[in-house]
Amino acid sequence: MPSGPATPPLFVSIIIPTFNEGSHIGRLLAHLRAICGPDAAVEIVVADGGSSDATATEAAAHGARVLACPRRGRAAQLNHGAAHARGQLLYFLHADSLPPATLLPDLRAAVAAGAAAGCYRLRFDEPHWFLAANAWFTRFNFNGIRYGDQSLFVQRAVFGQAGGYCEQLQLLEDQEIVGRLRRCGPFRVLPGYIITSARRYRRNGIYRLQGIFALVTGLYWLGVSQPRLVRVYKRLVRE
Repeated sequence: MPSGPATPPLFVSIIIPTFNEGSHIGRLLAHLRAICGPDAAVEIVVADGGSSDATATEAAAHGARVLACPRRGRAAQLNHGAAHARGQLLYFLHADSLPPATLLPDLRAAVAAGAAAGCYRLRFDEPHWFLAANAWFTRFNFNGIRYGDQSLFVQRAVFGQAGGYCEQLQLLEDQEIVGRLRRCGPFRVLPGYIITSARRYRRNGIYRLQGIFALVTGLYWLGVSQPRLVRVYKRLVRE
């Protein structure tokens, strides 16, 4: 018997928020083009927050669709990118992180298996034992160890049901949304690894920066206001 028409692959929108990422965006986009190959059911959207460097030019030169966001801030930029994306599956990715070569089949298989949202396990590009130990815990599926560097995939309908990213948050917006996504459907931590830059650790000191992250996260869960958290973060972290 003749088979019916083939089901088209799930369309994936890769959404990357940027602000002065000219030194990283080209490498990431070249990597994405290499691992996505000729797949027509994928798009790359760069949601730029008003970069003063060559980020937008570099991104466009690599074939990404660049959006000039009306409001700067990671949550606002991610929401703006999602609103203008065409995909049934949204994949949010930081500019200094490199997903594995199996990205598209991983995401499509996870959705086919019933995942509403999910992320990868994490690895750093710095071979330090403390960072390796820190990243090892990202294999476990609970909110306290969900980081934006792990990237995030979510079905468009689920993203809308959850209400998108909370634009009132300037810090920990990546961790906060996961709790709401879990209420909409299964959240899966994929077995593969995404490689992220340890540049902030190198600049601030590995133990010192991890201590700052622990402090800010603790203050967040104690209910400290976002403006105060941002002041603490900016006072302590060398960007």
